[in-house]
Amino acid sequence: MNTHMESKSLLTEPLIKFFRGRNFAFLGTLNKDGSPQVTPTWIDIEENGEGHEEMILVNTAMDRVKQRNVSRDPRVSISIADEDNPYSMITVKGRVVEQTTKGAVEHIDKLAKKYLNAERYPAHSPNMERVILKIKPEKISYLPPRYTEYLQKIK
Repeated sequence: MNTHMESKSLLTEPLIKFFRGRNFAFLGTLNKDGSPQVTPTWIDIEENGEGHEEMILVNTAMDRVKQRNVSRDPRVSISIADEDNPYSMITVKGRVVEQTTKGAVEHIDKLAKKYLNAERYPAHSPNMERVILKIKPEKISYLPPRYTEYLQKIK
């Protein structure tokens, strides 16, 4: 049985639910020495409408390891497990095509509302400049929910 699917768009069901839900993403970047670096992070998607490219958004602070890594080598890998069934997941290979500070503070507040139900990101700091990493997906893979009968027994 083939339970693996590849997709061209993140905006289709069932993929969009991974970005609309409170699912943590694991962002893989490459360190200077070529070794992998993985960070759990909040995730968002930029829905530009028909005819525009969709972008995955990761909000971070300037000069954090992931931001330095993608400034040097824009290739990334992202894995997101479904909060309701961690055996369902998507993986995305892509590239950071833009880094912007424009709207980054408002964006981290939006993510804090989604992930923490807080009106404002609680770790704001005047010494930290926020930046949005815009990631263009190049390959998307999806694994549908599995083992639901077992997960129901655990709850």
